[in-house]
Amino acid sequence: MSAPKAEAALAAAQELPDLPKDVDGPVFAAPWQAQAFAMALTLHKSGLFTWPEWAAMLGTEIKRAQAAGDPDRGDTYYRHWLATLERMVAEKGVTSTETLHRTRDAWDRAADRTPHGRPIVLTDADFSD
Repeated sequence: MSAPKAEAALAAAQELPDLPKDVDGPVFAAPWQAQAFAMALTLHKSGLFTWPEWAAMLGTEIKRAQAAGDPDRGDTYYRHWLATLERMVAEKGVTSTETLHRTRDAWDRAADRTPHGRPIVLTDADFSD
């Protein structure tokens, strides 16, 4: 991680106390978690939201998930992070919830037809219902 990116990650880690981290900063169990974290940092740096705004929305998402039965063992933290990202960009008008769901479904279709170990490639057919 470059020095400016590492500094941004450490600053975010300090402002979000529930963020899984070690002495070097945030830790991730899978690449998609790091990508979700990087997207949030980028959107924050672009001015889409403040960290207090992010933390409040993430807290609301975690409480909603817990009320729905999330056992809160820590392994679902980045799922809450991703749900918060989706909600944030929809509420801020960056995209619509419909577009997010349509794109997720297209990725699911593309992943289903892609052999293990091969890159997933989206086609126009993946977006047809």
